[in-house]
Amino acid sequence: MVKLAIEQSPAGSLPRRFLLSAPLWGMFAGVLLMVEGELLLRTRWQPATVALVHAFTLGVLGNAMFGSVLQFLPVAAGVRVRGGTPLGHALHAAFNAGIILLLTGLLTGWRTALDGAAVLLPSAFLLLGAMTLPGALAVQGQRLLRAGIGLALVSAVITAWLGGCLALLLSGHLSMPLWPLVDVHASWGALGWIVLLLASVARVVMPMFLATSMLPAWAQATWTTCSLLALGAGTWMALAHHDMSWLKLALAASVAAFAGAAWWLQWRSPRSRRGPLLRSWQLGWLALLLATLALLLGTRHGLLAGALGLGIALPLLVNSMSLEIVAFLGWIELHRRVGRGVQLPGVQRLLPEADKTRVLLAQIPLALLLPAAVLWPGAWLARLAGLAMLAAYFSAWRALTSVRRRSDHFLLSMQARQ
Repeated sequence: MVKLAIEQSPAGSLPRRFLLSAPLWGMFAGVLLMVEGELLLRTRWQPATVALVHAFTLGVLGNAMFGSVLQFLPVAAGVRVRGGTPLGHALHAAFNAGIILLLTGLLTGWRTALDGAAVLLPSAFLLLGAMTLPGALAVQGQRLLRAGIGLALVSAVITAWLGGCLALLLSGHLSMPLWPLVDVHASWGALGWIVLLLASVARVVMPMFLATSMLPAWAQATWTTCSLLALGAGTWMALAHHDMSWLKLALAASVAAFAGAAWWLQWRSPRSRRGPLLRSWQLGWLALLLATLALLLGTRHGLLAGALGLGIALPLLVNSMSLEIVAFLGWIELHRRVGRGVQLPGVQRLLPEADKTRVLLAQIPLALLLPAAVLWPGAWLARLAGLAMLAAYFSAWRALTSVRRRSDHFLLSMQARQ
């Protein structure tokens, strides 16, 4: 079990502003789907569909993962984040401004916005790497954890660079085949950045929160190595020979192996730990396995794979962990402000299980309606899925912001007693 270095935790405002931004982008995605309807769910090449995808991959998942990395590395691995809160706030502004420019350019065709996004988003990922990777290389211990997160951050930079090339291609500044680069960009983002980071963090947090067994170090290292080698080979085949089959197989096999192993470990979790966090993750693993199956069935099911993987599975896994992190941040801030000798409300009081259950229940209509809207495109079903998406992310945002309200209420009640 990893020992947490709570004293190394950064100021709560640094990771929290990323974590609170994630559900706002989810609500935006819901509104976009309600406005555009089934046009977003008919082809992956529609500019508005690409905007919807990036509202999830960058807005929802990107913000949640930036915040998680900035909190997790100092506390779990003792890594010092360079630049501190001021640079972190600049990172948040640059990253989200880049998302706004990218989505604006895709939805309106404004080339200047695409050019701005091609600069800001890769720069934001480079800045995240500059803030975290030097510290990860300098500290001792937790080698597998630091290696996994470090490789995920390198993959994120590669993904952002490829995305910048695609934005410049759309704005007319580059000329190259579009579709192989799109698939390579998507594969590095999904497997190299998101899933690899999840796998590295899950090896620590699953035993901590759910009392699961820990995956053997050799198995984790083997999976990481094979996944990146397969991703590299698939990239070569896609770019050099326009053969997407290797890339698709690498993505499906690696993701299925990770999701299957995590689901098996959590299935054996003690009954006392079977709360909303476990249920959210189990639903996420199941949706991720279904997404890999849809990916292998052929190009006709590509949108279904994206809806299951990017729209349901990965947000379930990442956002449920965000609830735990924000509650933990609230407790740390109370501890720092109040000091010793005062009985503080526990993490579970700052964000009760009932609130987490409501967030999970709000995700279930979305998990059913979004794949249905992809399989049977229709205006009313697509807009109903958009409404479910808006409701689900509003529920998550409300739960996250309730931690600050409960903390402030405790401080006011403590002052009234003095």
